[in-house]
Amino acid sequence: MKNEANTQNLVRLTAANLGTVLWRNNVGAGVLDNGSFVRWGLANDTAAVNERIKSADLIGIRPVLITQQMVGTIIGQFVSRECKAEGWRYRGTKREIAQKAWADLIIGYGGDATFTTGEYP
Repeated sequence: MKNEANTQNLVRLTAANLGTVLWRNNVGAGVLDNGSFVRWGLANDTAAVNERIKSADLIGIRPVLITQQMVGTIIGQFVSRECKAEGWRYRGTKREIAQKAWADLIIGYGGDATFTTGEYP
């Protein structure tokens, strides 16, 4: 059975073969050796923000050929994948709702975002 790490590896490999670049988006917060507090990862400006919206495990960009008005122009489309272990099903937990809020935001701006258990695109 694939765990989340296996899912991430499979998605990244498949995406790369299709011309998409994906990076691991580590999200967290902690105290540095010097006593400073630091937050990292997308959409993790504050604990309150992180409660409402949780950015995905993998983020990246893929080339998209534009047609009609901008014939021949290639743009980069933002790609986001929240990786889950094989057999995972959306249950509407607080965490999943915050992860879905991120996906909805990305989709609303023309990006491509979804949960995955290994499928790409």
